[in-house]
Amino acid sequence: MTTQTNEQQEEQSIDIKKYIYLITSHWYWFALSIVACLIVAFIYVRYATRIFSTRNSVVLLEKDDALGSMSSIMQEFGSFGGRSQNIDNQIVILSSYNLVRQTLERLDFQVSYFSDGVVHDVEIYDNSPFTVQLLPDTVANNDLNVGLNEKIFVHILSANEFTIEIPRTRNAVERRKMLFGEVFQTPDYKFTLLKKENFADSLHVGNRYAFIVNNYNDLTNDYVKNLNTVANSKRSSIIDLSLSGNVPEKMVEFLNTHIQIAIENEMNEKSKTSLNTIRFIDEQLATITDSLAFAESNLENFRADNRIINISEEGTVILKRLEEQRSKQIALQAKIKYFNYLQKSIKDKDFHDMVVPSVVGIQDQTLNALVTQLSKLYSERQIIEFSAKENHPSLQIINSQISNAIQLLNDNVKNMIESTQIELRSVDGEIARIERDIERLPNTERQMISIQRKFQLNDNLFNFLLQKRAEVGITKAANIPNMRFVDHAILDNVKQTAPRKTVVALIALLLGFIIPIAIYLIRDFLKDTISNIDAVKERTGLPLLGSVIHNKYGNGIIVKKHPKSSIAESFRTARTNLSFFLSQQKDGCHTLALTSTVSGEGKSFCALNLAGIIAMNNKKTLVVGLDLRKPTLHKYLGINKTVGVTDYLIGKVSFEDILNTTTVPGCDIIFSGTIPPNPLELIESEGFANFMTHIKNSGYDYIILDTPPIGLIADSLSIMKNSDLNIYVVRQNYTSKSALEFIAGVRREKKIDNLCVLANDIHEGYGYGYGYGYRYSSNYRYNSYYEEHEEKPKTFLQKIQKVFNKG
Repeated sequence: MTTQTNEQQEEQSIDIKKYIYLITSHWYWFALSIVACLIVAFIYVRYATRIFSTRNSVVLLEKDDALGSMSSIMQEFGSFGGRSQNIDNQIVILSSYNLVRQTLERLDFQVSYFSDGVVHDVEIYDNSPFTVQLLPDTVANNDLNVGLNEKIFVHILSANEFTIEIPRTRNAVERRKMLFGEVFQTPDYKFTLLKKENFADSLHVGNRYAFIVNNYNDLTNDYVKNLNTVANSKRSSIIDLSLSGNVPEKMVEFLNTHIQIAIENEMNEKSKTSLNTIRFIDEQLATITDSLAFAESNLENFRADNRIINISEEGTVILKRLEEQRSKQIALQAKIKYFNYLQKSIKDKDFHDMVVPSVVGIQDQTLNALVTQLSKLYSERQIIEFSAKENHPSLQIINSQISNAIQLLNDNVKNMIESTQIELRSVDGEIARIERDIERLPNTERQMISIQRKFQLNDNLFNFLLQKRAEVGITKAANIPNMRFVDHAILDNVKQTAPRKTVVALIALLLGFIIPIAIYLIRDFLKDTISNIDAVKERTGLPLLGSVIHNKYGNGIIVKKHPKSSIAESFRTARTNLSFFLSQQKDGCHTLALTSTVSGEGKSFCALNLAGIIAMNNKKTLVVGLDLRKPTLHKYLGINKTVGVTDYLIGKVSFEDILNTTTVPGCDIIFSGTIPPNPLELIESEGFANFMTHIKNSGYDYIILDTPPIGLIADSLSIMKNSDLNIYVVRQNYTSKSALEFIAGVRREKKIDNLCVLANDIHEGYGYGYGYGYRYSSNYRYNSYYEEHEEKPKTFLQKIQKVFNKG
C-alpha cells in the first residue's frame, strides 16, 4: 500500500515537472503569446468605445410635523410611510421614464453628432461644427417617438457647401450636395444644417461627420437603463445618482438638468394648489365687487334721501351684534360648503389640486394635514404610475397610504360637519333674536340698518377674500423644494469605467500564459500517437529497456561513427539494462527479437545499432534480417540487395555465403535475402528451425533478430518463440495509442512474458517527449559536451572538473 502511494506521489511530481518544463523549454512560445495578447489588448484599449461614469447627489429636506400629536396615531394606521418611504418614492420618481424623457427633451438630445474615426465614429457633443434643425413637418419631429436611428453622413466641402449621404440599402446611397441653411427633405426627414459659431474653415473643411435622429422612446429607455439611483445609506436622506455613457459632457449636463427638472416639477406641484386657490378667490372677488358697489350705492342714496348720517346708539349696538353673528354665520356656511366639497372629492376620488381648508378659514391642523398629505400622495402616485406596473411594491404601498388617509379624512369631515351644523343652528337662533329687537326700532332706522348690514356684509366678505388671497400669495412665495443639490456633476469627477487598462493588461497576460498551455493540452488530448513513456506504461504494462535519442546523423551504425554522441550513450544505457532482463536467462548465446507495430518505427535501425554497441563491449554479435516482406537492413548500411536467409533456406547458397561483416569488429550481419512468395511458411519450416539452431551454436554471444511489424503480419509471433527477450520498438509521435493496446492484447492472448519496450526517436527535453527526455536529460547535457572532446570523464568529479576546465 505504501509502495503504491509513493508511486502515485512520484507520478504527481513528474506531472508537475512536466508542465514546469513545458514552460521553461518552450518559453519563446509563451513570450510570443503574451506579446501577441498584449498587442491585441493595446489595440482594444486604443479603439474600443470608452465608457465613463459620473455622479451627483441630492438631499431630501425633512418636513415639519404639522400633525402634532396626531402624527403617531396616523402612522399606526399607515397614513404616513416615514422618511424611508419618502426616499424610496423619490428614487422611483428620479428613475422614472417620464422624468428622464422630460430631461432629454429639455436638452434636445434627439440628434446625436459623430466625427469620423479610424475604426469607428466617435460621438461628439458641443464640438460639432454644425447643428441639425428639424423642421416642424419632419416625421421624426411631429411624433417624438419616431426616429429612424440611421446614421446620416456629412462631408464638409467648403465654408458654404457640404455633401450629405444617407445609406438606403447595403449598396445604395442617397447623396446630395447642399448649402448650409438649405432645406433637405425626403419622405422621412425635413431638416436644415446650420453652422455653429465654432465653425472654422481650417479645422472643419474637408472633414467627415455624421448625425443620427434618435427615437426618443428608445433613447429614453437607454438612459433609464444606464441611470442608477440609490440611497446613500439607510440612515441618511441623501440620494446618489450615477450615469454611464460615452460622452462626459453630455452625461454631466444630463444629470444636473435631471435634478433641476425634478425640483421644478416639485415646485410646480406645490404651486398648483396656491394658483387654483388664487383663481378661485379672484372669481369670488369679481362677484362680490359688484354686490359691494351696489350695496354701497344704496346706502349713500338712502342717507341722501332721508338725510340720515348715522343710526341711533341703540341701533348701533343692535347692528354690531347682528354683524358679529352674520360673520359667524357666513364663516360656518363656508365651512359646511367646503366640507361638502371634500365629501364630493372623496366620493369622486379626485384629490389632485384640492383647496386646503385654511383658505376658507378652517384652522384645524389635523384636517389641513390630511388634505395636504392626500393631495401629495395622489400626485406621487401619478408620477410612479409612469414607470411602475400595478403590482409594483411602491405603487401598492402608496395606494394603501391613500386608502388609509381617505378613511381618516372622511371620518374627520363627518365629525366636523356635525359640530359645525350645531354651531350654525346656535348662530341662526341668535340672529333671529337680534332681528326681533330690530323690529322695535323706528321704520327709517330699521331700513338704514338693513341697508348698512348688506353693505358691511359684502365689505367684510370682500376684505376676508383679499386677506386670504394675500395669505395664499405669501404661502406660494414661501414654498421651497424638499430636494436640493449636495454635489453637482462636474467634468473633473468623470471616471472611465471601461475599458480598464490595468484589468485588460492582466487579462492579456493571463490569456497569453493560458493559450499555449491550452493548445498543448488540446493537441495532446486529440493526438493519437504516443508522446511520453507514461502512455506506454499505462496501456501495455511493459517494462522499459531504454530510450533512443533522436537520430540526427543519418543511416548506418551510428554508435560506431559517433561513439561519444548522445544517441550512442542512449544505446549504451539500453545495453546496460539488457543484463537485468537477461540475468535470469541461460548462460551462453542470448537471442533478442525486435519488432514494432507498423513500418517506420525504427526497429531495423535499433537492431543494427544495438548489435553494434554490444559488439563494442567485446561481445560477438550477429544481426539477422528476418523481415522477409520489406527488408531494410541493407539500406542502413548503404549496400545493394544481397543473398540472405531466404536464399539459404531454399538451399540456394551456403551459410558462409550469407554471412557478412560490418565496420564494428565482432558484429556480423545476415540479410533477409530475396523476397519470397511464402514468408510465413519459410519461418515455420524445419529448415528455419535448423537455421536458428546453427547460428546459436556458431559462437555468438548475442543474436539480434530484425522481425517484421507484429501489427501487420503474424511472422513475428513465430519468430518470437525462438528468442530469449522480445523487444517492442515504439517511436515518439509516430506509434499510435491503439497500437499499444494491440501489443498488450497480444501479450495476454499469446502468453508472451519476455517482452519489453525500447523507445525510439526521443527528442531531448520535456515537451512532447516528456518521460523519455527527462530520464536522460542530464546524460544528454554531458554527452553534448563529450562530443567535442576525445576523452570522456569516468567519474562525477571528473565531469565537474571538465566543466570547470572548459569554463
